[in-house]
Amino acid sequence: MTKADIVDRVALGTGLTKLETEAIIEGFFKTVIEALREGKGIEIRGFGTYKVKKKRARQARNPKTGDQVFVPEHFVPTFKFSKDFKDLVDKGMKSNKNG
Repeated sequence: MTKADIVDRVALGTGLTKLETEAIIEGFFKTVIEALREGKGIEIRGFGTYKVKKKRARQARNPKTGDQVFVPEHFVPTFKFSKDFKDLVDKGMKSNKNG
């Protein structure tokens, strides 16, 4: 599913135009990115949690050449699904297999 597919579904479900819906979804994405850039986490109950994790500096190996490479400290965004979300997906997948 692409962002355009999400816009279509949300627009159908809300009665908003695709243009309005796209602006809302883009606004959501930008808000999440800005919060993470500021080091803030985001918790959406029933959906999941966005956080930023710090990865320590380390020595790694280039798999192509075998040379050792220094990887500096860096930060990566993470997302953890809520238990409710996982349960809904699990139940949905199981009912799709049986049907």
